[in-house]
Amino acid sequence: MSNIIFLKLGGSLITDKTQPQTPRLDVLTRLSSEIAEAMDQNPDIRLVLGHGSGSFGHVPASQYGTRKGVYSAEQWSGFVEVWWAASALNRLVMDALHNAGLPAIAFSPLAMIIARNGQVAAWDTHPLKTALEIGLVPIIHGDVVFDLERGGTILSTEDLFSYLARQLHPNRILIAGRETGVWKDYPTRKQLIPLITPKTLAETMPTLTGSNATDVTGGMIAKVNTMQNLVKEIMGLEVLIFSGEQPGAVCDALLGASKGTIIRPDV
Repeated sequence: MSNIIFLKLGGSLITDKTQPQTPRLDVLTRLSSEIAEAMDQNPDIRLVLGHGSGSFGHVPASQYGTRKGVYSAEQWSGFVEVWWAASALNRLVMDALHNAGLPAIAFSPLAMIIARNGQVAAWDTHPLKTALEIGLVPIIHGDVVFDLERGGTILSTEDLFSYLARQLHPNRILIAGRETGVWKDYPTRKQLIPLITPKTLAETMPTLTGSNATDVTGGMIAKVNTMQNLVKEIMGLEVLIFSGEQPGAVCDALLGASKGTIIRPDV
């Protein structure tokens, strides 16, 4: 397969992260329409779509410390709460995609993946690859999974993309959030970093912060770290971190636009 694109709809974009379990339904509807439009304009796109948990999964995950491990009965109750919240948001995402006419099909991380110490240890990706090959749109999302060392943990969408990228070798990974890109001076937001490479990362990292809302998976620092490791490893891969707030931005990015912060290998 060629022209494979991974797109993440960030939790901050599709939910109000300051209000527990508050979806931005109008945004979800618009984004789904933009994805459908891009795929109509370029039928050769093979898309893997992921989404964050935003104000759904992150709140109980923070309360119970689920990402760090699940051992006690109380923590297992929390594990179920995180799963329920993440699944509830996924249902809303799937509804919006279906209503936009997209052939989207959900792949539950909990049902597919076993982790070891917070990393994917086993994942049969054949069903997902088959869906992609025949023109369906596989949907994944940040979720709880069973872990051979921690009992249970949480894998972010970036964790899932990282594993899948090594299997599928996408051309681009698009991460759509509310921020225009990666800021050098967050939260002042006056100096956008247009380009990050492995060589410039050392000077970039001290300026980065996590998230100004509840985010148990590391915020911007984790995103940049994960993605720069991928571009070093996968030939030809480019990552774009950009804002999906502006109408048309997601459609434009899927069709090749690069407005935001680009992460690519050293030239």
